[in-house]
Amino acid sequence: MQICVIIPAAGASTRYSIESPDLMGSPRSKLDEDLGGKTVLQRSVELFNTREEVHQVIVAGPHADEAFAEFSLRHADRLSLLGATLVRGGPAHRYETVANALKSLDESCTHVAIHDAARPATDPALIDRVFDTAKSHPAVVPGVPVSDTLKRVESEPIEDAGNADPLASILGVGTTHSLHRIHETIDRTHLMQIQTPQIFERELLLRAYKQDNLTSTDDAGIVERLGEPVVVVEGDSLNLKLTRQGDLPLLRVIMGVKAKGQRPTHKRF
Repeated sequence: MQICVIIPAAGASTRYSIESPDLMGSPRSKLDEDLGGKTVLQRSVELFNTREEVHQVIVAGPHADEAFAEFSLRHADRLSLLGATLVRGGPAHRYETVANALKSLDESCTHVAIHDAARPATDPALIDRVFDTAKSHPAVVPGVPVSDTLKRVESEPIEDAGNADPLASILGVGTTHSLHRIHETIDRTHLMQIQTPQIFERELLLRAYKQDNLTSTDDAGIVERLGEPVVVVEGDSLNLKLTRQGDLPLLRVIMGVKAKGQRPTHKRF
């Protein structure tokens, strides 16, 4: 089994950058955050680049010219040293990014694994389980049972008029939180929270991506549309995906790394 790993990294980190802009107030990429002296993206690549069964690692960056140039400036040299290939991603959706990366597959690869760029703390034992299972099943994903109660809410938020602060409104400072009415409770029986890496036989994935009107939040969903079986192996609750600012300190604890030290106050400017 010879595996190509695709790491989609074209997202705009919208939820993360809103919560945590840089010092100039500009959007901040979660993939640039520091994890023990290395970026989140580098940590994710390093999960795979030295594994014997992995023959190729493809990182799919932003699609737009300016964004791709900036991404390349920040990451291309390091990715090259790690043996990873950098390509452009898609213009809007994750599946477009994966589709672009599939064009760069090496002919020697028999399987394609896809891993979230913002999931740098994946345990090697989990990767072993996924890859080992792929020897006998054409489509494999890791997952953990849903433990929390799930609620479906109405799409439109409601105003929290009782806690509104008139002064904050005048100053343009938000002090209220978005509220949603519950529409229904979801039965969590047999529900799984799916993670990455996800792995597929090469020809199966290529066939799945030839379908029309691709819409899915993960690659398994695209394969499922073919009517092909996808099996779930035991995931890991610590296989955290960096999505919001509060996830970063948790990731550092899981990985046993410290935050980048701040400079003394008198040297910060």
